[in-house]
Amino acid sequence: MVNMQTSQTMIGNVIILKILALVFSLFLLQGCTALVVGAVVGTAATVAIETAKVPFKVGGAVIDVVSDDDEEEDE
Repeated sequence: MVNMQTSQTMIGNVIILKILALVFSLFLLQGCTALVVGAVVGTAATVAIETAKVPFKVGGAVIDVVSDDDEEEDE
């Protein structure tokens, strides 16, 4: 009976040590995760901004083409 309780206590200690190791690892990796998430969010924001700029650039190019044609006809 004593032998069985000792083995159950050892198993409980091993489980507790595994949980503590996991929590410790998560705290260590928290900084890495923040850097990766920050980089992904920054890239997504840059892509969104550049995508929003495209219609204005195209519109400006169209206006330049149309206005150049009008000026040449006036001369």
